[in-house]
Amino acid sequence: MPRILQADVEEVKSRTNIADIVGERVALKSAGVGSMKGLCPFHDEKSPSFHVRPQVGFYHCFGCGASGDVYSFLREMDHVSFTEAVERLAGRIGYALHYEDGGAAPETSGRSRLYAANTAAAEYFRGQLLSPEAESARRFLGERGFDAGAAAHFGVGYAPRGWDNLLKALSAQGFSRDELTNAGLVSTGQRGVYDRFRGRVIWPIRDVTGQTIGFGARRLYDDDQGPKYLNTPETPLYKKTQVLYGLDLAKRDIARGDPRRVVVVEGYTDVMACHLAGVTTAIATCGTAFAAEHIKVLRRVMGDDSASGEVVFTFDGDEAGQKAALRAFSEDSRFNAQTFVAVAPDGLDPCDLRLQRGDAAVRGLMDAKVPMFEFAIDRKLAGYDLATVEGQVGALRAAAPIVAEIRDELLRPGYERVLARRLGMDPTDVRQQVQRAARGAAAADREPRRAASASPASGGPAAPDAEQIIRVRLADLPRTADVALERDALMGVLQYGHSIEPELLARALTEHFRHPGLDAVRESIAGVADRTRVGWAAAAADAVREPYRSLAGELLMMPFPAKDEERALVSATDLCRRLILRSIDHEKNELLGAVQRVPADSDGGRALRMRLRDLDQERQRFVES
Repeated sequence: MPRILQADVEEVKSRTNIADIVGERVALKSAGVGSMKGLCPFHDEKSPSFHVRPQVGFYHCFGCGASGDVYSFLREMDHVSFTEAVERLAGRIGYALHYEDGGAAPETSGRSRLYAANTAAAEYFRGQLLSPEAESARRFLGERGFDAGAAAHFGVGYAPRGWDNLLKALSAQGFSRDELTNAGLVSTGQRGVYDRFRGRVIWPIRDVTGQTIGFGARRLYDDDQGPKYLNTPETPLYKKTQVLYGLDLAKRDIARGDPRRVVVVEGYTDVMACHLAGVTTAIATCGTAFAAEHIKVLRRVMGDDSASGEVVFTFDGDEAGQKAALRAFSEDSRFNAQTFVAVAPDGLDPCDLRLQRGDAAVRGLMDAKVPMFEFAIDRKLAGYDLATVEGQVGALRAAAPIVAEIRDELLRPGYERVLARRLGMDPTDVRQQVQRAARGAAAADREPRRAASASPASGGPAAPDAEQIIRVRLADLPRTADVALERDALMGVLQYGHSIEPELLARALTEHFRHPGLDAVRESIAGVADRTRVGWAAAAADAVREPYRSLAGELLMMPFPAKDEERALVSATDLCRRLILRSIDHEKNELLGAVQRVPADSDGGRALRMRLRDLDQERQRFVES
C-alpha cells in the first residue's frame, strides 16, 4: 500500500485542533493558560488528570501516563492504523492526501471499510422508508407520535422484506461479502449469505463522534419469527457494553447543562420521545443492561468530577423495570454525580407518556425524580411486613447495606433517619446496624485485595510492575532550587519555545542540567532543528529516552503558572535567561579558583583573566536584556 507523504501527514495534523477530536469523547474544561483537562479515556478515574494542550497538539494523563498526538489518540481510541487515522482526519477537513511514488489514494481496508459499509447501509435504509412497502414502518412511527421530520432527525429507516436486498445494493457499491459480514450487516446460513435485517424499522446506532457503527431493528410483521428487537452483533466497531444510543445527539447539551444531566431511558422510541419533548440529554443502552462500561463513557462526556451532575434513570413501574433500576443502583457508586430514578405515572414509558399526556408530561418527569438511594430502600422494604417486629428487623437487615454504601458522610445520617422513619424504629438501632453493615463491606473489600497481592507461586507479595518502577515522574524530582529552575524552564521551553528568541534559547540549552532526567529532556529539545514547526514539542517529548519520556510528557502538559499567553512567554524567556546566568556564574566561580593557582603574568593567567572579562560582559548583556 502506498505511504502518505510525510508533508501531508504534518499538514493534516497542523490543520486539526486536537481539542476538537478529544472533545468529542471527553468533556474538557480550562486548566490554565493554553491547557484543558477532563477525565482520562484510557483509565477509570474519579477526578480529571487528562490534559490536552491544543497549542502543541499533545495530550498527557498524569494518572496513567498515556500521551501522544491526535493520531495516537485516534489509534488508541478507535483501534485504527496510522494510515486510517490520517485519512480520517484528512476527510474531516477536506484535505486531498498525496501518496509516495505518485500513487493514488488506496482503497482503505479494515475498520475504515466497516465504517463506510455501515454509513452506506444507513443511507439505504433511510431511502427505503419512503418506499410503498414501508407503509407498515411509517404507520408504526406515526402511531408513536413520530412524523417524517422526526424520522429524518434520528436517521430512522426501513429494511425491506426479502433475503438479499441490502446485500445486492451494497455489493453494487463495491463492498465485499466479507466486509458486510464483518460489519454485521449480513449473516451466513445453510442457504448462503443473507440480510441480517429484514422487514423491520431500523435505527442507526452511532458512536459518540456520530459515525454509524451498527443498527437496532424492531419487528413489524406477525410472520417474523425473530426477536422483537434485533441489534447488530458484536463487531470490531460495535461493542454493545460501550454503546449508548442517542449519545451523539445528547453529548453537546449534556456538557453544556447546569447541572450536567443525563437521562437514561430504555429504548430507541423513548430516546426519540424525550428529545422531541425537550429532554435532549436522553440516551439508552442497546439491547443490554446499563453497566460499568457505559458509566465510563458517560462520565467522560459529562466531565463527572464532582457531585454537581445528575444521572436520572427512567424505568417502567413493573417488576422488570424495578429490577433494572436495582441493577443500575449496583453501579451507582461509580458516579460522582447524584443519581435519581423517575417512574412515570401508571408506569408509562416516556414514549407512551408523550403520546397520552404530551411533551410537558415528559419534561415534568424530571421534576418527579427521587434519589436512587431512596428508591432502592423503598424497593427493599416492599418485601417485608412492616406491621410486625420480625418484618421490621428483616427489612432493617436488608436495607442497612444500601445506606452503608452512601459515601457522603453528611448524606448518610439523613438516610439513616429516613430508614428509621420508614421502619418506625429507634434511629440509634438503625445507625448501629448501618455501621455494622459498613464494617462488613469494608472487610469483604479488603480480603480480595489481600489475595491479589500474594504471588500465586510463593504465596508472598506479587512482584511490582517493572515499568512502574523505572518511570520517573515530576513528583519524584528532588525539591531543590536547581531542580525547580530546570523543571520550570523546560516547562516553559516545551510550551512556548516557538516564540522564545532562538539565540537565547539555544544558549540556555547548551549546558548540562544537574538532574539526569531533566537533562535527558533538555538534550532532546536541543536536538530539534526547527522549533517553529507545528508539533515540534510533542516530537521532542516523544524522543526523550526512557525512563524519562513520561517526565517530558508531564512537563509539556503541566499548566504553566501565568495569567495569559503574553505573561507566560515573558516568564519562559526569563527562565531561559536565568539558566544562562547560572551557567555563567558556575564557570566564573571555577575560573576564579583557577586564577589563584596560576601565576598572574603567565600565558595561562592572562587567558583566564580574559575569559573572566568576557564572562562579565556576557553576563551584563543578559542581565540588561
